[in-house]
Amino acid sequence: MSRRGGLELAGLGIAPGIAIGPAYVVESGALEVPVHEIGKDQVAAEIDRFHEAVARGRDQLAVLSQKARTLHGSAAEELEYLLVAHSRMLEGSRLVRGVEERVRDQRLNAEAAVSQEVGDIVRAFSDMNDSYLAERSKDVRDVGKRLLHNLMAAPYRALTDLAPGTVVVADELTPADTALLDPRRVAGFVTASGGAQDHTGILARSLGLPAVVAAGELLGNVTSGDRVIVDGGTGTVVINPDAGVEGVYERRRGELRLQARKLRHLRDVPAVSRDQVRIGLLANVELANEIDPALDHGAEGIGLFRTEYLFLNRDTIPDEDEQYVHLANVVERMAGRIVTIRTLDAGNDKLPYSLGEPVGAGANPAMGLRAIRLSLKFGNLLEDQLAAILRAGAHGRVRILLPMISTISEVRQVRKVRDRVAERLVRAGVAIADPLPPVGIMIEIPGAALAADSLAGESDFFSIGTNDLTMYTLAIDRGDDQVAHLYNPLHPAVLRLIQFTTAAAARAGIGVNVCGEMAGDERMTAILVGLGIRELSMASSGVPRVKQRIRNLDITEAVRRTEAIMEQNDAGMVASLLDDFNALA
Repeated sequence: MSRRGGLELAGLGIAPGIAIGPAYVVESGALEVPVHEIGKDQVAAEIDRFHEAVARGRDQLAVLSQKARTLHGSAAEELEYLLVAHSRMLEGSRLVRGVEERVRDQRLNAEAAVSQEVGDIVRAFSDMNDSYLAERSKDVRDVGKRLLHNLMAAPYRALTDLAPGTVVVADELTPADTALLDPRRVAGFVTASGGAQDHTGILARSLGLPAVVAAGELLGNVTSGDRVIVDGGTGTVVINPDAGVEGVYERRRGELRLQARKLRHLRDVPAVSRDQVRIGLLANVELANEIDPALDHGAEGIGLFRTEYLFLNRDTIPDEDEQYVHLANVVERMAGRIVTIRTLDAGNDKLPYSLGEPVGAGANPAMGLRAIRLSLKFGNLLEDQLAAILRAGAHGRVRILLPMISTISEVRQVRKVRDRVAERLVRAGVAIADPLPPVGIMIEIPGAALAADSLAGESDFFSIGTNDLTMYTLAIDRGDDQVAHLYNPLHPAVLRLIQFTTAAAARAGIGVNVCGEMAGDERMTAILVGLGIRELSMASSGVPRVKQRIRNLDITEAVRRTEAIMEQNDAGMVASLLDDFNALA
């Protein structure tokens, strides 16, 4: 934090671009939730009052759904998806039943019952060592807030009639708040809280609004009317900058706009290096409405389709047919391009109610019963998902990707299940992928990387998840502020595991890609292709930048520099050698 040239705060950039304008500070309006015990004779009336708030919430969501249809592109689809998910939570879900039980059994007033039930559900999600799934807890919290507002007759804030060029400042913005921001009036936004993977960021990117979240000391340091700069690329926020600082950001904003126009011309150009090496660039996708942006950015396929969202915030596991409908839609929209579908990558800590039987969460969910371990323990879970994938494969090209593999036996078990399910479907006359989809594995555990030679004999392809591989190799939880600074994918141990995996894949003649954050960071492109990676999968917004880097790169030179880098035993020297090489391009 510095006051030279303005007060500078560091946050987390979730949508690229630079916004400069007057602040509009949204009052947090935190509700003081009343807590008191009700009499036995008041229980029925209190439950009725809660049901009225639920019904009002459904009506409000229906009105929002109508507004969503007036939005453009993926913002409309994203908001519609969220509203459907929120509506489901108001229809006999764990949340609704839990509140009813608290009112009935504990004789709590409805507001307190909602607050406590939402708190328990949110903690069950947020305490997990999985940033993507932890962010889904915000959907539950948003629904809880809606119910509390209805129960307490508290008005909602309005973000309309803002002056053009306004920068919205808030404690947090829900996805619905964000989707209804008017880009003609709002230049960007910054919040004191929030995370990298929540739906608010998806919507901000869809609307083209630069955004920063988790700028912790924001509130109290800015008032409406203050001049604010939001840099969604670096996560920097400057309050009341002087003319010199604002001029620097104005020039940078102009450069970004010019660069964006140039990058758009690369959409249909292949990612071919100066020495004519072709690199496949694919997108990581979690929602069907991210497909159009992925194609617009020039992605050649989907290198990672996450299926977790189908299983969350519900009391029952989606059956084979429901999963098939979702997956077939994705495959059809990709129109013959490859779709890599990862089986459920969640833990029993996320799905205890859906699984239908009590399962202990374990002391460390990140290393417990999760991902492929969970799917193999609950056979029906895996069979239904594989059946849905095989059926979706009748509509286009699919690959099956298995998360958190550590042993050969796990891959063999999945292959047996796949073959058994395929036989069942064929006997029933159901159309499936022909030939059967290839089965690949995530390399995200150090043990899997070290056993890559043997695993390659049972796998059709590898996908290196650099986020978890780095976390497990260095024993670093990026969600822990005390050690997050130690997280470093350029640590020699991480690079050697990637090198070992890539070499094993080459010896076995199978493909290997990278689908972690390293893939979408153009700074890392040279070292990844230098290690032999020929396919990268990333957030779709990163595709143009990585493509530009590849087209300016000589792979032979990248290989030479990577060989020098791999001789180093210090992460600082690794970074220096890589940055020096990048500076030459």
